[in-house]
Amino acid sequence: MTYSLRLARLTALPILAAIALSLTPLASAEPARPECVAPAQPGGGFDLTCRLAQAALKESGVLKSPMRIVYMPGGVGAVAYNNILTQRPGDAGTIVAVSSGSLLNLSQGKFGKFTVNDVRWVASIGTDYGVAIVRNDSPHKDLKSLMAALKEDPTKIVLGAGGSVGGQDWMKAALTAKAAGVDYKRMRFVAFEGGGEAVTALRGGHIQAYMGDAAEAATLMEGGAPIRVLAVYHKERLPGKLSSVPTAAEQGYDIQWPIIRGFYVGPKVSDADYQWWVDAFNKTLASPGYAALRQQQGLFPLSLSGPEFDKFVKERTKAYGELAATFGLIK
Repeated sequence: MTYSLRLARLTALPILAAIALSLTPLASAEPARPECVAPAQPGGGFDLTCRLAQAALKESGVLKSPMRIVYMPGGVGAVAYNNILTQRPGDAGTIVAVSSGSLLNLSQGKFGKFTVNDVRWVASIGTDYGVAIVRNDSPHKDLKSLMAALKEDPTKIVLGAGGSVGGQDWMKAALTAKAAGVDYKRMRFVAFEGGGEAVTALRGGHIQAYMGDAAEAATLMEGGAPIRVLAVYHKERLPGKLSSVPTAAEQGYDIQWPIIRGFYVGPKVSDADYQWWVDAFNKTLASPGYAALRQQQGLFPLSLSGPEFDKFVKERTKAYGELAATFGLIK
């Protein structure tokens, strides 16, 4: 072998190594103690979002260390948002679950001085849809029956859900009242800290209908909870466990409410660590077993990450602000 040929081969080695490294995702930045913050009590949509990420990131082989779930209830994500921004803005090992409810509250300025621009949006792992739920012994067998009772006497139908007035579940209730021909200011609405508390209230007869989410409903049905889903707030029926549930539109009411499920990290997380999480979710969402895990949780496809997810979140937040203004929630 000539000297020039040997030199060419030796020169190529670092280049080949660099190429191989660039083609290997998640090379060496895995967090030592990964955690997912669910901004509510156990049992609701935030919990479901973290549990799905926990299972999927492990099954795809992205995370070698177990991911723990930390519950941080308050303000449909406001407490967690403020905690990350003020206490742990650079914590690279922590992702925080987010939903449309969080974005709706952000659009109304309910997260204090912070806005949608103050964190780094990582990825969405699926979408969900609003549903109207009653007890299985309720006299209301379909949405039309519930609407008729609501219109006849709004004081006798108590609607309940997680969150607060002006939040995502309140908005589903307000849209329901509006579709029934009832002024949303006259509806009776009880706000709970999370979906788990709302379901407990429904089962105890303290509320007549729970404005929940399809994924939660599917999980409750699978667990044998005594509930009946009256309608799905989507333009078409959902597959799987809720395939027999008609849409609100099928029953004569134009109500749609898609629900985003995703994650963000703190604003001071480095570009490298932020990109690790983006790559981690890209690999996980594309893995062979992810679709099955997502379906088990009742979610539907919505795979966005990095700049694409960031753009989507900011566009949705703007749209939610415009909707909130129509209900007098933003002056």
